Amino acid sequence: MATSLLADLINFILHIDQSLSALIQTFGLWTYAILFAVIFAETGLVVAPFFPGDSLLFVAGTFAAQSSLDIMWLFIALSAAAIAGDTANYWLGHYLGPKVFTKQKSRFFKKEYLQRAREFYKKHGGKTIIIARFVPIIRTFAPFVAGIGEMSYRKFLTYNVVGGIAWVAIFLFAGYYFGTLQVVRDNLSVAIILIIVVSLIPVILEVVREKRKIKSKKKK
Repeated sequence: MATSLLADLINFILHIDQSLSALIQTFGLWTYAILFAVIFAETGLVVAPFFPGDSLLFVAGTFAAQSSLDIMWLFIALSAAAIAGDTANYWLGHYLGPKVFTKQKSRFFKKEYLQRAREFYKKHGGKTIIIARFVPIIRTFAPFVAGIGEMSYRKFLTYNVVGGIAWVAIFLFAGYYFGTLQVVRDNLSVAIILIIVVSLIPVILEVVREKRKIKSKKKK
């Protein structure tokens, strides 16, 4: 069951142009609500970091360029979804943080992690919230950790709005303006894969960097 769902999700992401086309034909105007829900889940639910984000915005933009969707309604709806998702994620972390870190011998939720989160967001908070928007997986967890780290909501909201609007605008309008090019239209699946690969590079580099740190500490 889980394997089948994972396979379906991968297929949806890799063929998101075909999937979105089917959604538009089947649901019409309700497609805006469905896209809102996907972006909200990808940014607002820590259990959904692998939902499509960058690629979905780009492809939605290409469909808007073909007049299948309205670009301004997309921009408004998906910006709202991105901001609302991060907001929900923040309060989820803020509410659950003190509870999950109360166990003295918890394997994953140790009190030192909470302290690190507090210190990290005290020093890099705003910059982290904006940059994380452009890094898959990380953008799903960043607002949750910001809530756990007790970053002030007023400060978080400012960066949340700026980052959310910037993220949606860049990928959505990139699809809108470049998606009309014949070379992009003929190779849209390749473009989607490239977007996914390029967006994952920072995650891969961070994993490699952390592994090197661990190896370095062990040698000492």
